[in-house]
Amino acid sequence: MNNEIVGEISLDKTSTDPLFTQVEKSLKAAIDSGTYSPGQKIPTEPELAEMYGVSRITIRRAIDELCQHGLLVKRQGKGTFVRERKMARKIEHASSFTESALMSGMVPTAAVMLREVISSAPSGIASRPEFHNDGILYIQRVHFADDSPIMVENNYYPLPRFKFLLKEPLDGSLFQALRDHGVQVGSSENSYIDAIAATKQHADMLSVLVGDPLFLLYREMLDTNSELIYVGRQYIAANRYRFFYDIT
Repeated sequence: MNNEIVGEISLDKTSTDPLFTQVEKSLKAAIDSGTYSPGQKIPTEPELAEMYGVSRITIRRAIDELCQHGLLVKRQGKGTFVRERKMARKIEHASSFTESALMSGMVPTAAVMLREVISSAPSGIASRPEFHNDGILYIQRVHFADDSPIMVENNYYPLPRFKFLLKEPLDGSLFQALRDHGVQVGSSENSYIDAIAATKQHADMLSVLVGDPLFLLYREMLDTNSELIYVGRQYIAANRYRFFYDIT
């Protein structure tokens, strides 16, 4: 929505709805329709006040309401922006990125950045007995939702069982690729989530700034026979992702 179009929207000053509520609804409609897209800066308060023919106080209150509802975000010294959509994953579910993205109404894709056989697991990865035999398959992928990079996935698979992944495209659901080869994903163990700062490598891969907050999700994924599928470290852009859970 450009300034000229917004200026054509008239407010009903005889309505029982306060003017700030009418402005709020108008801006929300522009966001919902995609006219103001996620990450886009909206006009300044003086510009909006002129376009709507109301005071800056009215505009400020409308913007504050939209910020409280999670549709806008203020960035000091930069302006007000449409908040980017976040993927969501229920924390107790062992869902794949693809499944979580689809459940969030987003289009998932993935790109393999590195795929190699290594002789030993790096420090910080569990020294499981499965990794003491015939080598380890390391696969790094970047996951996207609606073309935005969300997660850097670093998984370590025991060989020779998962040798077939060397030839899989892996541009879609990992869990589906595993099922196609008769591997039924079960549960994870020793899982945890940490809050960390983005390194330059992760910042470059996720299109965030060095030092921006990331989620580090560590998990050891098992099949339905409690045999190891992989040990994984997932680095997730915190501004584009949300974990949620239920308490009973």
